[in-house]
Amino acid sequence: MDRGELFRTLWTNPIGIRAMLWAKLPLAAFAGLRIARLDENGAEVTLPAGWKTQNPFRSTYFAAQAMAAEMSTGATALYLIERASARVSTLVTGLSARFTRKATQLATFTFADGAAMRAAIDRAVATGEGVVFAARSIGRQKDGTIVAEFEIEWSFKRRRSGLGPGRAEAAGRSIQRKDG
Repeated sequence: MDRGELFRTLWTNPIGIRAMLWAKLPLAAFAGLRIARLDENGAEVTLPAGWKTQNPFRSTYFAAQAMAAEMSTGATALYLIERASARVSTLVTGLSARFTRKATQLATFTFADGAAMRAAIDRAVATGEGVVFAARSIGRQKDGTIVAEFEIEWSFKRRRSGLGPGRAEAAGRSIQRKDG
């Protein structure tokens, strides 16, 4: 099993995602976010309605929606990076949102442009330059009503190997000293 598939298995397994969220993203764990689908095409993240995600107006707090939208794009990014041919760093560099209806029940945030995200990651790997990608996540309630549209801007850049020319030579000398 490759690292990408291991990552997907962990993130889509109910026990695996809970453990990972409590360890790395406790606010998302507390809110009850779950990854319903994760593959090369994108991801679906569910956000329950209720007291943990509710605002004073009895609808889902905008920040909880932003967290679900970001996770739908971020989980896809991490999955695709795990499958990339080189190490890639990633960073959210922007976010915009449009709220169209009050979210009052379970909402699913969907990112569905994994192919374009993969192309951006591949371009970052090939050029070594930073590549910015705008990922769109749509939040829908169970009845299909769109409650929010998010655009999360991601920056991808190939990481250095960790051993630059000088460090690689030094590492080679230290190995030769031990052997010789």
